Amino acid sequence: MPLILAGDVGGTNTWLGVFSSAEPRPIPCETARYATGEFDGLAPIVTTFLKRISGPSRITAACFGVAGPVHDNVSQLTNVPWLVDGAAIAEKLGIGYVELINDLEAMAHAIPHLEPNELAVVQTGEPVETGNAALIAPGTGLGEACLHVVDGRMLPMPSEAGHTDFAARTPRDFDLASALNATQERVALEDLVSGPGLVTLHAFAHRDASCKRGAVPSAPNVTAAEITEAAVKRTCPECVETVQWFVEILGAEAGNLALRTLPTAGLYVGGGVAPHILPLLRSGRFLEAFLAKGRMRPLLERLPVSVILEPRVALLGAAVNARCLTPSGQ
Repeated sequence: MPLILAGDVGGTNTWLGVFSSAEPRPIPCETARYATGEFDGLAPIVTTFLKRISGPSRITAACFGVAGPVHDNVSQLTNVPWLVDGAAIAEKLGIGYVELINDLEAMAHAIPHLEPNELAVVQTGEPVETGNAALIAPGTGLGEACLHVVDGRMLPMPSEAGHTDFAARTPRDFDLASALNATQERVALEDLVSGPGLVTLHAFAHRDASCKRGAVPSAPNVTAAEITEAAVKRTCPECVETVQWFVEILGAEAGNLALRTLPTAGLYVGGGVAPHILPLLRSGRFLEAFLAKGRMRPLLERLPVSVILEPRVALLGAAVNARCLTPSGQ
């Protein structure tokens, strides 16, 4: 069976994998994760990965989900100083079909193929199998995508919605936006709904308190992982407040996305942050912010909402798309 190459190129990590082009879900033969910042481009990572694969000449197509907008198969990554050119990679690797797609589009391609054990249900809703779906994913940045049903297939539509303006809802939100506007030109959604956004919220929540993540106050260079761990273990009240605030902002934006796309087949929360704060996403704060849309609340209560637990979901989605690139896969 022909092999396909897939990649999920993020601001922090890059996943690569070789898959057999099985139906309906490609089967991974070998996968590996690399620290994106340790390389000066995508091609060196792929070359490193392929050295460990026997028979790379059997690869017939490749698809890479990249964290940035794609135009004419070229992308300037948003949070990494790389220019990625699909045609140049195809020539360098000797692969006939190479396509770049937005990383959220890649993640969205996987949604119809996810198993129940790869999802955590937050709201059961009333799913309509023939309906549209939507995806919101906070990680190094924030991504959103809609899956429109066309001729019975879910087709992902990419966006750069993470760079839209943050919409403050509460007095605390307005205080935060005002403080940030004093030092930067504008406040984008992903300035707050992302891993770095957690750090920003953490600093604001700790203005009058030291962080008690451990037995003694920790150093100021806190990471998103440390904040979420302290919140889940409830070792620091301000870290709990930080993540609860994050969950509310994420829920409000998920509700906005749901109103824009009407995802009656389901709204999915992906990205690297969500699985680590699943107890807080299920605490009620996320859903209350999600549902707080006035007369539209009954509509939103009918929408299924799930958290994606599979960390390689965008890699799987890139493989799903790669399978369709060759004439035999169309």
